[in-house]
Amino acid sequence: MRISRLFLASAIAAAFSACGGSKSPTTPTTPTGTIVSIVSGSSTLTTTAYSPNPVNIAVGGTVSWMNNDNTAHTATANNGGFDSGNIAPGASFSRTFTTAGSFPYKCTIHPGMVGTVNVQ
Repeated sequence: MRISRLFLASAIAAAFSACGGSKSPTTPTTPTGTIVSIVSGSSTLTTTAYSPNPVNIAVGGTVSWMNNDNTAHTATANNGGFDSGNIAPGASFSRTFTTAGSFPYKCTIHPGMVGTVNVQ
């Protein structure tokens, strides 16, 4: 009986150590709110690189940019009000807008990619 408990404890410890020992969650986050797709091939596009464009939301709404391209992009406000940093392929960036207004943005890597968030 003692040997089987020791074996069970060892098996459980081995299973936990095989998980990599990471303390952070490995489940990817899901974009929330209004989703704007960074479309495939967007680095050669302009106003159609972000879809939909423009995007219209209510005050307090969240926009999530989802990179569906095969290269990194950004969503960076022209006035510096928000900056996603590099959004890797398959990753996303979210921003909640707490004030009304029109917020033009671009990709700093591919400045021809432009969009607007209208908050009402």
